[in-house]
Amino acid sequence: MAAMEFRLDGALARAARHLSQVSPKTIARYAGVEPELLRQYEKGGDSLTPGEIRRVTEALMHYGAHFIQEDEFGGVGVRRKFTQSSIMLIETWESEGGPVAEDDV
Repeated sequence: MAAMEFRLDGALARAARHLSQVSPKTIARYAGVEPELLRQYEKGGDSLTPGEIRRVTEALMHYGAHFIQEDEFGGVGVRRKFTQSSIMLIETWESEGGPVAEDDV
């Protein structure tokens, strides 16, 4: 994973989580933080350490958030890693069933 050139603030974390359609509990579990601390951080609090913020960023990226670096055209932002049509295809593939097996070919 490339190094992040920005510090994830609460508003960006909340936006990324909503865009990825993942609950605070799921992100907190993946990142190893308390859900209430994540909620406080999203509301503008300073409840997370720098290491926890890094883990929350990684969790958000795992669940489909793609962070956009600040450049001459605008500030830091977030968008979906996958397009809506890709998400629909992935959901279809995941619901096809069948035995679970290694996917290495």
